Amino acid sequence: MEPAGLGRRFAALMIDWILCLLVSRLFVGSVSQAWAPLVVLIVEYTFFVGLFAQTPGMKLTRIRCESVTTGGAPGIPRTLLRSVLLALLIPILFMDERRRGLHDRAAGTIVTEPPAQ
Repeated sequence: MEPAGLGRRFAALMIDWILCLLVSRLFVGSVSQAWAPLVVLIVEYTFFVGLFAQTPGMKLTRIRCESVTTGGAPGIPRTLLRSVLLALLIPILFMDERRRGLHDRAAGTIVTEPPAQ
């Protein structure tokens, strides 16, 4: 598993954040409620990564968030933990040599790039 580059990861997060802003606006009606997009982000990441190993932003940037042990989708419970920790932003500041932040290590996940073909 080749760890994904920080550029792709950041681009995927920005795409997902924009989607979350748009979706939360449908429910709240104003982006002035800072908690709404954050809740949508946690739900989006938990659902898409937990079941499909990719959010829409990850799909567009061609990266995946996989279980370290199985290489597949991490599942809902572990991804919920990862999503909540990711929302705090602090865990991404402490990455190891495989570019796994505290949120990835706690959930047993790694963000990877597809193998070169």
